Amino acid sequence: MKVLSTNIALPPYTRETDESMPHVEAWLSRHPDERFREKVRRLFKYAQVDRRYSIMDIDEVFKETSFEEKNNFFIQAFIDLTHKALKGALEKANLQPTDIDYIITVSCTGIMIPSIDAYLINLLRMRQDVVRMPITEMGCAGGTSALIYAYNILKANPDKRAAIIAFESPTSTFQHQDWDMANMVSAAIFGDGAVCAILGPSDELKPAIIAGEMYHFYDEIDMMGFNVCNTGLKMVLDKSVPDKIEAHFPEVLFPFLEKNGLTIDDLDHLIFHPGGKKIV
Repeated sequence: MKVLSTNIALPPYTRETDESMPHVEAWLSRHPDERFREKVRRLFKYAQVDRRYSIMDIDEVFKETSFEEKNNFFIQAFIDLTHKALKGALEKANLQPTDIDYIITVSCTGIMIPSIDAYLINLLRMRQDVVRMPITEMGCAGGTSALIYAYNILKANPDKRAAIIAFESPTSTFQHQDWDMANMVSAAIFGDGAVCAILGPSDELKPAIIAGEMYHFYDEIDMMGFNVCNTGLKMVLDKSVPDKIEAHFPEVLFPFLEKNGLTIDDLDHLIFHPGGKKIV
């Protein structure tokens, strides 16, 4: 199954890290411990993220608003950016909205019901029998999971096409009164944006997905996620996540390669989920 096109859509507000630091400093001034403040400064400095994109201006980011107000920002940006991402991907693939048979949408940093796919179907006048599959609550794994779902669906329906659209806004989950390091890390390394990939059959030379699998760690549900609180979605991020992945890397990857007749030496590149260059 081929990747027919991809397209990104970025929000209008963007700043380099150096431009954002005065706002970060003003926010950190509320914390009484200078050692903590210096730790957060170093986190921003060494995250190796030069520029961040946001669905709201930086004054709005640091303005203490309600969960409802932040989520309303999220909803409007969700509609605008996913529409732009999908429309651009269709144009790149020389397809019409009615050529899409499956629409898979991914997000976890806000709440929206009905899901975004209903809005996109209306805006682009997609077919009324297009199959919808919204994916929420899968966090960082959502986009890759969507690719796996699309691959398996299209393998069973080789003449069909699927559009995968993902949107996240960690800015919307920033907690003003939360001094936990998970909130600091999220603010330092994550940014907002949308992306679309269209999969389907093609005789042209294009990237292809040849296999996909998932791997679940037992009894680790507290390592990553969000806690829903009165002020919004509070980041949960255990610092042992990289060590856990590294320790289990062989048992995850090698059996998968073997099933597909490959070894590690056959691979030119490995791409890991990025939370900034430092995590990669």
